[in-house]
Amino acid sequence: MSARAGILAAIRANRPAGDYPLPTVPDFTPLVGDDLVAEFGERLKRMGGRVAEPGSADVFAGVRERLDAAKVVASAVPELAGNRDLQSVRSPQEVEDVDVAVVRAVFGIAETGSVLFTQDELIVNAVAYLAQHLVVLLDPADILPNVQAAYRRPEFARSAYAVLHTGPSATADIEGVLIHGAQGVRSLTVLLVPR
Repeated sequence: MSARAGILAAIRANRPAGDYPLPTVPDFTPLVGDDLVAEFGERLKRMGGRVAEPGSADVFAGVRERLDAAKVVASAVPELAGNRDLQSVRSPQEVEDVDVAVVRAVFGIAETGSVLFTQDELIVNAVAYLAQHLVVLLDPADILPNVQAAYRRPEFARSAYAVLHTGPSATADIEGVLIHGAQGVRSLTVLLVPR
């Protein structure tokens, strides 16, 4: 028996009997105004990300320079064909050389500037961390006011993997020097593109 199987078996054997429903999520007043798109963009900017305007002829106009300079583009969206097929990736290490990953978010959260991905959107979960740059398509109609509204969405309960991303990876040392891309993506750009 593997260590993983042993741990899971011990958890199952020692789980208390009975049904324990999740607690009710309280309904807090959103800390944002009525313009959820503007609020989302402002908070994403504070976290080091940015919203790029899609072009009328080219949805990817706001990131075209980055896409054209990339050697390896992994796309999980039908709007752009990349040159790394995520469906054929067998192990997470196969996406370590991805320059730009393009994915669609399930939704965004105005209060935090976050976007949610599940395993369905990423195809390979590691691509959201190992790519140098992350380009996210987000339908403006899918921007929620706060985290409590997000937790009510069914994606959290039905997904084996769900993750909220808020801007690119960042770290700051004791002197307060902020570095983006320290442990993950160096940039996160959101394109507001309807589904």
